[in-house]
Amino acid sequence: MTITEAPSRSAPVAESPSAATTIASRVRDWARKQPDQVCMREKDLGLWQEVTWSQYWDTVQTVAHGLLALGVEPGDRVAIHSENRREWLYADVATVAVRAMTVGLYPTNPAAEVSYLLSHSGTTVEFVEDQEQLDKVLSSLDRCPELQTIVYVEPRGIRYRYSGSIERPGGTPLTLLSWKEFTALGEEHRAAHPGEVEQRMAAATPEDIATLIYTSGTTGPPKGAMLSVANVEFAIDILVHGGGFTSPPPGPQDMTLSYLPLCHVAERIFTVWFNAGAGVTVHFGESIATVTQDLREVQPTILFGVPRIWEKILAGVHIRIASASWLKRAHSRFWLRIADRIGTTLVATGGKHTFGTKLLYGIGWIFFFRALRERIGMRRVRYAASGAAPIAPDVLKFFMGIGIAMHEVYGMTENTAVATANRPGRVRLGTVGEAHPGVEVRLDEETGEILTRHGGTFVGYFRDEEATARTMTDDGWLRTGDVGEWVEGTHIKITDRAKDIIITAGGKNISPSEIENALKASPFIKEAVVIGDRRAYLTALIGIELDTVGHWAQRRGLAYTTYRDLSEKEEVRKLVQSVVDEVNARFATVEQVKKFAMLPKELDHEDGELTATQKVKRSAITKLFETQVEGLYKK
Repeated sequence: MTITEAPSRSAPVAESPSAATTIASRVRDWARKQPDQVCMREKDLGLWQEVTWSQYWDTVQTVAHGLLALGVEPGDRVAIHSENRREWLYADVATVAVRAMTVGLYPTNPAAEVSYLLSHSGTTVEFVEDQEQLDKVLSSLDRCPELQTIVYVEPRGIRYRYSGSIERPGGTPLTLLSWKEFTALGEEHRAAHPGEVEQRMAAATPEDIATLIYTSGTTGPPKGAMLSVANVEFAIDILVHGGGFTSPPPGPQDMTLSYLPLCHVAERIFTVWFNAGAGVTVHFGESIATVTQDLREVQPTILFGVPRIWEKILAGVHIRIASASWLKRAHSRFWLRIADRIGTTLVATGGKHTFGTKLLYGIGWIFFFRALRERIGMRRVRYAASGAAPIAPDVLKFFMGIGIAMHEVYGMTENTAVATANRPGRVRLGTVGEAHPGVEVRLDEETGEILTRHGGTFVGYFRDEEATARTMTDDGWLRTGDVGEWVEGTHIKITDRAKDIIITAGGKNISPSEIENALKASPFIKEAVVIGDRRAYLTALIGIELDTVGHWAQRRGLAYTTYRDLSEKEEVRKLVQSVVDEVNARFATVEQVKKFAMLPKELDHEDGELTATQKVKRSAITKLFETQVEGLYKK
């Protein structure tokens, strides 16, 4: 979509001194201060298209007027079902501007989940990216009675297939608008009511619900966490202005690449809130499939990733080295040994370089590290973080060793992702760091559960008072569901999710995630699910990393046709057994995996095996692969 700059056309409205600061007012303020400054870029047909603050705010106003024209009232829910792109931000900020709630849906949500989320949230207007997402909604219109309008961004496959009005059984017709038609509607409303958006913004309060973020739902239906304007502003104050993650705090000189789903609170922070709060320039690639190339082109300064991303990058490095000439392999392996030495020292010093590591890294930068970091898109990264799930310390140590300031951080949707973080110079590998300033953290004396309390604690679960009551204590502490322990009295180490702790037949409490992460640190293993609750010993279901194992097989002349065929090869089983043996050597006997079975397929969200955030649904896995599990315990 072509974006052209236009002057502000809002009628002057006296700003209320009591109006709450929101992400919408922040974007407006940037447009006033630096109208011609580039605030985001999106790659379209191979070219990076730039958007300035004035263009951003101008489009947001048009979208906001479009929502008003559709009758959106304060407190209404507006859903966004799309990959990361400019329109996601336009719709999100515009929704907040008119005091409605943004509801993000994952692009990978299957039709049944889409139906549940739209129905449970009571969404009235939904933005969908393309035909795939539209079809998911249309397949269950009868279960979404409050949905009145759908706006689609990409017209391919939709434009000549549907009319502007879609009938549904026993209900009023659904209005279907293209993005072009919707913005034209917004322009008309804006011309007729030029000050109405600003009037809505002037009435904003800290108690307004800015967004409804649905949790991943590993044990049941997703729950909608309500985050207020005050919650979001608390997060921006701590994580952006306070430098809770980066040191120094982020600013207009920084760049990010937006690629993780924006309906996840972590990506919302690094994309929307870093942008609105600090003026960080956001980049949107062409698709999730082009992330590797996009990283190389953008070379961001701040990079957040879930463990799966860091593990995949590391596996890719191993693949490239294995396929290089013997001379390049020898050269790379030499410098990776040096990187391991540097990483080991940094782990011991909390991330602070010694004279020796500075010297080694300086030489390595010339001969190896610069080229490697350029190739993986991290040459300019000054701050990198891993969060949303546990990660093997060895993976973090690798990135520290090649010069990337890597930090594990911790938070969850219900506390606006504000809890703890490892800080520059005070990194304790294997922990999620220290509490942010202004954040209270304690461990339950009986269960060891981590509890947090601060201004970012969510309002509650939408339409679920009972679940809210279970999650909150009477004195305002949030029960995170994670079990942890103190390290050195300052840092928190997460043991596991409370519900995932395994109690063996012998009464031993075991954290499966620590074992699973150790297994997944291998470039050959993508998934590992440890089993053993009320059993005599531990077993595991293991899924291979297709790219890495496939390359390993090709180099050995081992032919295969499918994922299942490859995973069932005896040679592959022996490869996995060697990884299991290596990991077992690090654990006590009772914590060792005695037997394992190979997963016959890659786990998938649409098949109900993973959540939208790629977390394993343990109960679903053990049920789906019950035959394999029981086979591991047959005598």
